[in-house]
Amino acid sequence: MTEKLSSHGPLRPASTSAGRPASLRPAAPERVPGTAPSDREFAFSATDFERVRALIYKHAGISLSPVKQDMVYSRLARRLRARGDRTFTAYLDRAEREPEEWETFVNSLTTNLTSFFREAHHVELLAERMKKHVGRNPLRIWCSAASTGEEPYSLAITACEAFNSMTPPVQIIATDIDTNVLATADKGVYGLDRVDRLSRERMQRFFLKGTGTQAGFARVRPELRRLIEFKPLNLLDRSWALQGPFDIMFCRNVMIYFDKPTQYTILKRFMPLLKQDGLLFAGHSESFLHAADIFRSLGRTVYERTDARAR
Repeated sequence: MTEKLSSHGPLRPASTSAGRPASLRPAAPERVPGTAPSDREFAFSATDFERVRALIYKHAGISLSPVKQDMVYSRLARRLRARGDRTFTAYLDRAEREPEEWETFVNSLTTNLTSFFREAHHVELLAERMKKHVGRNPLRIWCSAASTGEEPYSLAITACEAFNSMTPPVQIIATDIDTNVLATADKGVYGLDRVDRLSRERMQRFFLKGTGTQAGFARVRPELRRLIEFKPLNLLDRSWALQGPFDIMFCRNVMIYFDKPTQYTILKRFMPLLKQDGLLFAGHSESFLHAADIFRSLGRTVYERTDARAR
């Protein structure tokens, strides 16, 4: 077979069986250092932590809770070791001075927890909307927190199923602030433990299974990958390198990291990018009641523009 996951091994259509392939070994958990300074390799003062909080809030809009001090130390201590810095002051000075290290700094503090087909009721509603789509123009979807790609690929699979075609009339733009996770998403290669909850039918139709040195991995089919454009985007940037309008917008489990004023600012910028009859999908723990003048709840964390026509 000519299709390959990489130069190391061929691919065959993915399948599930009674003898399930061994999953990838999970990554080792982050070491959470003790609170006592003597337990830490580097001194990490309250002043250092507050500087980190101020920097990530100013440039990424993320409000770090005071209880995240150990998490911040654990993630950034790796960068101090990698760069040979002996103090957090020296490292943070470097991060502000060097664009490449600044990008790594932001990536280190960005939480990326995702999975395929989260919040099934959203998928069902999306499929219904897709089946009602008419016209020559493709259905345009913006996934504003693509992470490692599970969400946008879930949207692409839903489109293929809704239109019963591997070339459905959809265009998916998938963005994220974290360039590392976008690189993973762009490759579309996942450990079998990341896709083991998908049905046999979906695995066979939408994935190619690795063999040889690539055993234990599956790759999305090229047809699925072609439906998505991945690009970096910070929701706090003054301008966004994308053009509306969109029929559907997904912004799930992102707003929880922003304070209410920042959420409102972003939602206000979302509104003109969403078609008047479009839908905005939020995370299960997110509520936009403070932006009721912009978006109106349809229930189950689905929103429409307040000026939308009655459905």
